[in-house]
Amino acid sequence: MPVMVKIRGSSVLPARREPVTLHTADGLDLVAELALPPENDPVATLVCLHPLPTHGGMMDSQVFRKAAHRLPALADIAVLRFNTRGTSSVHGTSEGEFDQGVGEQHDVAAAIEYAEFHDLPSIWLVGWSFGTDLTLMHGHDPAVAGAILLSPPLRFTQPEHLAVWADGGKPLKVVVPEHDDYLRPAEARERFAAVPHAEVVAVEGAKHLWVGDAERVLDEIVGAINPAVPLPLPTEWDGPMEVADTSAYADRTTAVFRETPM
Repeated sequence: MPVMVKIRGSSVLPARREPVTLHTADGLDLVAELALPPENDPVATLVCLHPLPTHGGMMDSQVFRKAAHRLPALADIAVLRFNTRGTSSVHGTSEGEFDQGVGEQHDVAAAIEYAEFHDLPSIWLVGWSFGTDLTLMHGHDPAVAGAILLSPPLRFTQPEHLAVWADGGKPLKVVVPEHDDYLRPAEARERFAAVPHAEVVAVEGAKHLWVGDAERVLDEIVGAINPAVPLPLPTEWDGPMEVADTSAYADRTTAVFRETPM
C-alpha cells in the first residue's frame, strides 16, 4: 500500500522537465525551464516573471521553484520559468544586462512567444514583485489569457499601463501580503481601482517574499487558472518524489540584500 509522504519545501514531484532557451527580438538567449504534467496534457500554462535580480530575484526564487516542482503533478499546469536578461541561477546566466524593466519587454515577449509557438494552452502570466511590473508594462498580449500579481510594488508601472489592463478586460488577480514592504492591501485596493475588474486578495500575516506562505500563493494561482482542481492543494504525496538541493541559494536571502538600495 502506498505511503503518504509530506510535501516539504524541497520536495520535487514528477514532471516532464526540459531546459529551454528563449530567443529575444534584440538578439539575446535566455535560460529557461519548461515543466509539463508527468502524463496528462496541461490544461493551463504559467509563465513566471521573477523578482528584482539586483536583489536576488531569479527563476528559482522560492515560490516559482515550488510552482515548477508541484503544479505539473498536482494541477496539470505547465510551468515556464526563466532568468531575465543578465540574471543568474543554478540553471545558468541569461545573456545581456539588467535594464530597469525596459529591455525586459523583449524577455517577456520571448516567453509568451515560446508558449504560443509550442501550443501551450491558456497562457497566464504570474509576476512577483519586479515581475509584476513586467507583467503590467509588457504582458498584455493577445496570446495571454490573464495575469496574477504577487506582492506588486508598482515601482515601474505607470497609470497608462493600468489603463491598458482596464480597457482590455483580461482577468487580473492581485495577491497582496498584509505586511508587504511596499504596497499593503488597503493601498493596493486604491491603486488597482484603476482596473475595476481586478481582484485584490489580501493574505493575512504574509510578507513580501512569502516565506512560510508559498502554499497559500500556489492555491491562489491554481484557483485562478485551473479552478477545477480542489483546494487547498494536497500537502502529502504517495508517488515518486525527489528532494532538491537548495543550498546554492544561501546568498540570495533577504538578509544578504537588506542594505542594498532599491
